[in-house]
Amino acid sequence: MGTTGFSIASTTKDTLPAIPFQKIKNDILGTEYVVSLVFVGEKRAQSINKQWRKKTYTPNVLAFEVAPDCGEIYITPKIAAKECAEYDHNLRQHIAFLFIHALLHLKGHAHGDTMERSEMAYMKKYRFL
Repeated sequence: MGTTGFSIASTTKDTLPAIPFQKIKNDILGTEYVVSLVFVGEKRAQSINKQWRKKTYTPNVLAFEVAPDCGEIYITPKIAAKECAEYDHNLRQHIAFLFIHALLHLKGHAHGDTMERSEMAYMKKYRFL
């Protein structure tokens, strides 16, 4: 992890779009908050979801607080790709959206109007919309 407070890994062979993940993380959660971002396949995502949330579906994104200043985010690129049309996003936009969504959960936001406004503000700020 080093001194950046951010790490990224992938267990898939998917080509991931260029997104300023660390900059967005620092903007939303601050530089002291530590985030591990992992891109996972559908089976792994479903397994994590079942183990930790007792849900059986394959999620697009999962966010877990590990400690008050540390979290993990898992994004499933294949699920994200399937959802692009539904959200009127290309893959880069949708992965950025899922990352922002997860960061806002780690910040303490629950689903609702306030979270949606924040998502849109960050999507516009980073020129994903």
